[in-house]
Amino acid sequence: MTTAAFHLHAPDRRESGCVFASPHSARNYPAWFLRASELDALTLRSSEDAFVDQLFAAVPRFGAPLLLAGAPRAFVDLNRNADELDPALIEGVRHAGHNPRVSAGLGVIPRVVAGGRAIYRGKLPQAEAQARIDGIWRPYHAALAAEMDSARAMFGRAILIDCHSMPHEAMDGMVRPGARRPDVVLGDRFGASAAGDVTDRIEAAFTAAGLVVARNTPFAGAYITQAYGRPARGHHAVQIEIDRALYMDESTVRPAPGFAAFQALLSDVIAQITDIGRAASLPLAAE
Repeated sequence: MTTAAFHLHAPDRRESGCVFASPHSARNYPAWFLRASELDALTLRSSEDAFVDQLFAAVPRFGAPLLLAGAPRAFVDLNRNADELDPALIEGVRHAGHNPRVSAGLGVIPRVVAGGRAIYRGKLPQAEAQARIDGIWRPYHAALAAEMDSARAMFGRAILIDCHSMPHEAMDGMVRPGARRPDVVLGDRFGASAAGDVTDRIEAAFTAAGLVVARNTPFAGAYITQAYGRPARGHHAVQIEIDRALYMDESTVRPAPGFAAFQALLSDVIAQITDIGRAASLPLAAE
């Protein structure tokens, strides 16, 4: 692999047990990958959490690390297990029970982007899939695990903020008549991946900024929250999904005119979230 597996932006001084990560915001599509795809670059970007890395760029200023993916989601999906290989895409892979994500073409090496649009003309060699996993997936997760272990050792508990964005249409049909549409969905796997006080305080930070928050519907968290959320061991993981319509034009994948203002609003949210991970605020006896 010629691309970096990840980019770690560390604070000058570590002051919080929070670890922020964005596994889907990379946008560096190699020329050979574009040539091998059935899709143009704009269509490939439809599955990307575009600009989420920029929205959370202020994280290191508040004493926490920010880990960014080094390769796009359409190339390798870091929010999947390394063994979620799609037999409809990867040569030599056998069916191993029903996995709805893999069946939908959304395994660790995706077969489709948003809307079910096929990325490739045919199948990929198994060696190519393994090279992406070994060259990008494993280093990214090794770095994330190391940051979580360091946070736990330094601050008593580690809190992973797994940063994503959601299509505006994701909430269609899920809002009661007369209710405000959620701007943010927090996923803690219905309490399995984070202690209640952690998710409550993250929700409070977004609510204080004037944003409407929902929990676990329609996004409860995927592989990353499942793998890293171990509240009994002092490891908490909460997935954050932000409505893309708040800051970007989804049709052109460009920042909206209000991008800078929304980025500034999120800086206040980040400040409050990192406070959750400061040693003085941790109820260690509850861990």
